[in-house]
Order: sequence, then C-alpha cells, then structure tokens
Amino acid sequence: MTNNDFCEITQFIRHNYNAADGQTVALHSPTFAGNEKKYLEECIDTTFVSSVGAFVDRFESEMARYTGAAGAVVTVNGTAALHMALILSDVERGDEVITQPLTFIATCNAIAYTGASPVFIDIDRSTLGLSPDALEAWLEANADVDNNGNCRNKTTGARISAAVVMHTFGHPARLDRLVDICERWHIKLIEDAAESVGSLYHGRHTGTIAPIGALSFNGNKTITTGGGGMLLFSDETMARRAKHLTTQAKVPHRWEFIHDSIGYNYRMPNINAALGCAQLEQLPNFIADKRRTAEAYRRFFENIDGIEFVTEPEGTRSNYWLNAILLPDRTARDSFLEYTNNHGIQTRPVWELMPNLRMWESAATDGIRVSRDIADRLVNIPSGVTAPRY
Repeated sequence: MTNNDFCEITQFIRHNYNAADGQTVALHSPTFAGNEKKYLEECIDTTFVSSVGAFVDRFESEMARYTGAAGAVVTVNGTAALHMALILSDVERGDEVITQPLTFIATCNAIAYTGASPVFIDIDRSTLGLSPDALEAWLEANADVDNNGNCRNKTTGARISAAVVMHTFGHPARLDRLVDICERWHIKLIEDAAESVGSLYHGRHTGTIAPIGALSFNGNKTITTGGGGMLLFSDETMARRAKHLTTQAKVPHRWEFIHDSIGYNYRMPNINAALGCAQLEQLPNFIADKRRTAEAYRRFFENIDGIEFVTEPEGTRSNYWLNAILLPDRTARDSFLEYTNNHGIQTRPVWELMPNLRMWESAATDGIRVSRDIADRLVNIPSGVTAPRY
C-alpha cells in the first residue's frame, strides 16, 4: 500500500461526505433532523425530565413494535442493559460466561459486575461475531453437562451459565447455530445488540432471537438518546421483572417506599427517551442512508488492491453502524491510520482484544486465531449519515 492509495481513499471519503479540504470527517456523528427539539421542550414544559414520563413508556412501546420484541425496557446505558441481562439469566459469582475477544469492553465489564469470569471463544471471519463452530468445538473438548443440568468447565469445575454474542459493527452473527448450541449445552444466550439497532437476521431484528437482547443509544450509535440503552425480550413476564429491578425494585404505591429485593437505579430519564422517540422516527431513513454509503464503499474498494471491505453476512440486513476495511497487515493498517488521521479523516482500529487487557490476560481462550488476525488488519472508516434532512 502506498500514500497514493491512501490519498485516493481520503479523497473518496471527502467526496462522499461533501467535505471540503481541511474539514474533518468524523467517524460517526449524531444526526438531529426531526422532532428532537420539540420533544425536549415538551419534557421541560411538563417538568417530567427524570425516570418517570410519557416518553419513557412511548419509547419502550415503539421500540418493541419496531423490533418485534414481546417487551422492551429502557436503561440508563447499554452496559446497564447487559448487566441486567446477565442478572436475569441467573449468572452468579464464580460462574463462567462465554463471549468473544473482539468486542467493546462493556461486554466484559458487565460480566465482571456479576462476579463471573469470561471465557473467550474466537469469531467468525464472515460475521466478526462469536463463531458457533469455535464454540461447539471448545465445549466438546472442555465442558460437560452435570446431573443437575448445568454446563460445567471440566478443568475449573465452574458452571458455564451464559454466552454473550456481540453483533460487531451491526453485522448479525450466526444466531441459528448459536441458539441451537446453547440450548443443547444448557447455556443461556444473550445478544449484545448494542451496535445493531435496525439490523435483521433472516428477517428478524437482532436482539429478539435470543431470550434477551441489549441495545445501546450512546452518542455514537445509529440512533442516540445521548446516553441510554434498552433490553429486548421474547417473554413479557421477564420484561416486567426487568422493569421492576431497574426501578430500584420498588413496589408500586402512592406514597409508601417498599422494595421487595435488591434493585438497580438503571432507568432512562424521560428527557433521554424524548430524544429516542424523535430518533426512532428517522431510523428507517438513517439506515437507508448508511446502507447507500456502505454500497458506495463496497464498489470503491473493489478497485483498490490489497484492501477488503467488510460486507453484511449472507441472509442478513446490516445497519452498517461502522464501516470497516481489512488491510494486508498491521504495518499497512498503522500507516493508513496515521495518513488518514493526519489528513482530517477520522479512522480507528478495532478495540484492543479483551485478553490483551490486564484484567483478563489470564482468562481462558481457544487460541482466538481469527480474532488476532482481524485485530491486526481492521480499520473503521467514516460511517455517519450523509444527508441530514429527508
């Protein structure tokens, strides 16, 4: 790869985002082009700006309708949603939870909050998500199911209570196989769909295939509430339980303060939900815009030797939250990152692999060969909405 190649890519990105020379093109900025200000003013006018208000209930019901979930419960952020998903999946201190090494740290932080330990299983090259092939191979070699129906690690004796699959950059993982494997091994599957709002797996919204899914609405996501998350459920009873626990486990009463279990202050404020309602109204347009950008990138990189554009897996519709390219090696990756960022194009490497971090350097892995290769070569390129009004 040469600087001439990098210059051509930089010019293409500027053209796609109609950015003048010297203007920085952000990796992913929020777009506020709808009813955001109107709904925020309604919150202020009514004084309901905290965790009680009409927009909270509206955002939950509209997102449940949009995703096809049986129930949806907002949280203060995506990490809180993941933590609650693990609690509702009966993950306990001393357990092990399987997940992928190529993920944002929130996935593993949530596991740590429960007192459980992560086990890192490799990703699929085609999806960048947890590989069902690698998962099945590791379980067959390292686990069994005891007489009480618990999956246990044959080496540590710990119960393997859950597995968390993350839909990387909005690309759905191979959920059918993962669901089947987890059911056979008595492991509860959780979808970390933080990045994949609007993505479909064989026509179904991510976060609704496993019993519990978690979304994020951070400022850099496809739609944002400023900060916020959401739990999606296939069972209404579990959704009601989640709403209770995330509201300090308070028993409804007009004036008494009765709490029937340990609860969590995880509810999303009404003012954030107001933003979410306005953003959700625009989500179909956002996704159409982002998919047009992804297709433009795909066609462009077909003519750039040595760079592969990451496309949606077969049978899925990705929201293309963050577009990604694969360079030949780490040296080329680092040169590209330096050139583009020096020339006003925000690009980023993928997150540091979780077992490379001090907190989890002793965690069990299956070798994570594919994850290490991808981490050496992957770069995210500008992916925000290009047209601010529709």
